[in-house]
Amino acid sequence: MLVGGRGVPLWSRCVRLLSPHCAEAPSSLRAAAAVRCHPGRTFNTGSCRLLQSRGPSGTETAIGTAGKLVRNGGDKKAVICIEGNIASGKTTCLEYFSKTSNIEVLTEPVSKWRNVRGHNPLALMYQDPKRWGITLQTYVQLTMLDRHLSSVSAPVRMMERSIFSAKYIFVENLFRSGKMPEVDFAVLSEWFDWITTNISIPVDLIVYLQTSPQTCYERLKQRCREEEKVIPLEYLESIHHLYEDWLIKQTSFPLPAPVLVIPADHDLQNMLHQYEENRDKILAGSCLL
Repeated sequence: MLVGGRGVPLWSRCVRLLSPHCAEAPSSLRAAAAVRCHPGRTFNTGSCRLLQSRGPSGTETAIGTAGKLVRNGGDKKAVICIEGNIASGKTTCLEYFSKTSNIEVLTEPVSKWRNVRGHNPLALMYQDPKRWGITLQTYVQLTMLDRHLSSVSAPVRMMERSIFSAKYIFVENLFRSGKMPEVDFAVLSEWFDWITTNISIPVDLIVYLQTSPQTCYERLKQRCREEEKVIPLEYLESIHHLYEDWLIKQTSFPLPAPVLVIPADHDLQNMLHQYEENRDKILAGSCLL
């Protein structure tokens, strides 16, 4: 269930939530938010790897309670984000864990991106990213924020991607490839910085489905989604490199949580076995910090 009542515009729900805290955050808080995570260590966990961010676990909690808005409900629930390239197997992973009673799965709101009052900004962005990139990504940022703030009844919230990858991967890729003007990138960055400074968006674990761009490209062709027909292999390679820099090398942007890496080039049966094998590690995500 999303924050706010049925029929209330998405932007209205978020504005209503933010309005009491519209004063600009102190510079000290902004500085603290920028250094909450650092490159980490690698732990052996069988067929997967756990990359643990360094630094005291209390840092994020302290920042999160320093005047930030918090998600609906005072009880602490685990938040697990499933990250990976396009066609990396996120849907299969989410479907597997959706059968667990103590997990509530929140998929990417792709249906919203395909239909904003009769318009399809997702398709428009793929057709002309320079013109429509900021239009789509502004809405992606809004809808992903709504996903993070929505109420869930289960003890564990499992999300498809996050507001962090929306900015660090997809907005960054548009800008670096020359398909987003600098002014558009600056506006989106200001929005993102304000959100992450003023709103508590806790993440306890990132599960990274590490998949080669070639595998993603083959899967993409098989599933035949209309908007994805124009995606070239080069685009998937760019997204892959950004994910590797962020989650594996940890050289580009701060990590909001430890990262569990699962190799995901395998077929369906093998991947289901991987999820079963790593089930306890994933569900214990809230205890890893």
